[in-house]
Amino acid sequence: MTAMAAAWDLFLSLAPATIRLAAPLVLAALAGLFAERSGVIDIGLEGKMLGAAFAAAAAAAVTGSPWPALAAGVLVATALALLHGLACITVRGNQVVSGMAINILVAGLAPTLGLAWFGLGGDTPRLGDAARLMPVVLPGAERIADALPVLGPIYARVLSGYALPVYLAAASVPVTAFVLHRTRFGLRLRAVGENPHAVDTAGISVAALRYRALLCTGLLTGLAGTHLAIAEGAGFVRDMTAGRGYLALAALIFGRWRPVPALLACLLFAFADAVQTRLQGAAIPFVGGTVPVQAIQALPYILTVLLLAGFVGRARPPKALGQPFVKTR
Repeated sequence: MTAMAAAWDLFLSLAPATIRLAAPLVLAALAGLFAERSGVIDIGLEGKMLGAAFAAAAAAAVTGSPWPALAAGVLVATALALLHGLACITVRGNQVVSGMAINILVAGLAPTLGLAWFGLGGDTPRLGDAARLMPVVLPGAERIADALPVLGPIYARVLSGYALPVYLAAASVPVTAFVLHRTRFGLRLRAVGENPHAVDTAGISVAALRYRALLCTGLLTGLAGTHLAIAEGAGFVRDMTAGRGYLALAALIFGRWRPVPALLACLLFAFADAVQTRLQGAAIPFVGGTVPVQAIQALPYILTVLLLAGFVGRARPPKALGQPFVKTR
């Protein structure tokens, strides 16, 4: 095999894995974008994704269908987002504390409910194909895979063969960009994150706008968690989000609270994750031996820390981010 052929095979292997791994990160990053553009810090993305994953897996195990599971995942994530809104918008509590409380609550409650309901140590039963969101083959993918030298394999192996949430994640980027920059809701959302008092002076409810932003957050994190449980995986396992909510938040900061740069950051983190998966079985030489597998598994998180350490100081968040709104007379 020539070097060119080997590089092509490597591309056809890493590209689909990167896209699959990036999908929940993209959905969660856009979820955080809606919340934080409205001025609400949402460090609870991890908890919402985990809650949605458990709800989706539990509903799929009981009903045997992925569609009630998808609805359950979105509803639970939305309920958690509204709980965060109640603590941060209505009660005007500390937004970071509220988000961490949601993460801790779900991390303990989901396995407890799983143990009580299914008796499998906190996990849900393994799901069959009928209860999962299976890969969707795009029209003509199998027929043109070998018919066209380059475009055929790209269409059949890179663009086709993903579950529904992956395509929704891809569509959500231009939709989010359009909503933020081309709609009245997006204009008001960005304004309330920069100067909520000016928005209030114009007669627009700051609380209502922020709650609407959190509804978008709940929808997107629900899709992200559902993808992990019944599309990428086949059930719920304890702590299955594995820090993806924090990675999504890092991608959002690295992308300067904009959809397309956040997408690129998610793809970068997902690529690092795909590479570490391929490297786990390889003996990489290092001084005094080989690189430990734990160091390889930590590659996406190390990359996150390095990027944020050199970048976060230059990122300018929305001016009202983290500041509870108090109406002035």
